[in-house]
Amino acid sequence: MTTQLIRTAEELHSLPRGGRRAVVMTMGALHEGHATLVREARRLVGPEGQVVVTVFVNPLQFGAGEDLDRYPRTLDADLAIAGGAGADAVFAPSVDEVYPGGEPQVRITAGPMGERLEGASRPGHFDGVLTVVGKLLHLTGPDVALFGQKDAQQLALIRRMARDLNFPVEIVGVPTVREGDNLALSSRNRYLSEADRTTALELSRALLTAGTSAGEGAAPVRRSAMAILDGAARLEPPLRLDYLALVDPSDFTEVPDDYSGEAVLAVAAKVGTTRLIDNIPLTVGAAR
Repeated sequence: MTTQLIRTAEELHSLPRGGRRAVVMTMGALHEGHATLVREARRLVGPEGQVVVTVFVNPLQFGAGEDLDRYPRTLDADLAIAGGAGADAVFAPSVDEVYPGGEPQVRITAGPMGERLEGASRPGHFDGVLTVVGKLLHLTGPDVALFGQKDAQQLALIRRMARDLNFPVEIVGVPTVREGDNLALSSRNRYLSEADRTTALELSRALLTAGTSAGEGAAPVRRSAMAILDGAARLEPPLRLDYLALVDPSDFTEVPDDYSGEAVLAVAAKVGTTRLIDNIPLTVGAAR
């Protein structure tokens, strides 16, 4: 199918629409994980609906010393991947188009959930994420917006924002896509050397191994994951753990050892200069 490249809000607003509209928000450097989101968007809206993919590297969500300048920009390839997966249009605005007059003075604040885990490691990150997601929801006007569960805390915050601020949109989470060796797909994986990747695989191994202990309770899950991550810290190159957390998916607070119910086991670490995150959903202990 022919996928239209749109650069301005004016072009976007003049885009003919029929049926339901779905949006998939990305920062570009598309891969199979993004393509899975687009295919699911197409399935949800059907052949009469419309799928819009946004490609925008949002400066508000990068902190000092993070990889904004080296973040990959591959628009031609992105357009091909989005079109091949079923997108009708790719909205790829400039920074000036999204933030006319410079950085916005009024922003969306992520609140307490945005200060935990990723928010603690990257202060202000989720304020930047929610601000741009809010703007793009207004600009694209979708009936449904799809996000990957790999960014589980981000997904939870977007759902909370849509509920708290009455955004008229359905937020859909799509399961994490993994490569054949179980490494979660990420645009940052391209930065990993062969040795880096070998170490990075310990992240998914820790999560998936710990998941087999979920029926025994929260404490065995944490112990199982940490045993593998402690070993990975002694590899070359070493895995440098940022956090491992077993959290309540509704607010991302740590669950107690006697907890039973739905949880998310989340991890973040650096291998070399590349920071990676991953998570798996679990049912811990006896179901409520």
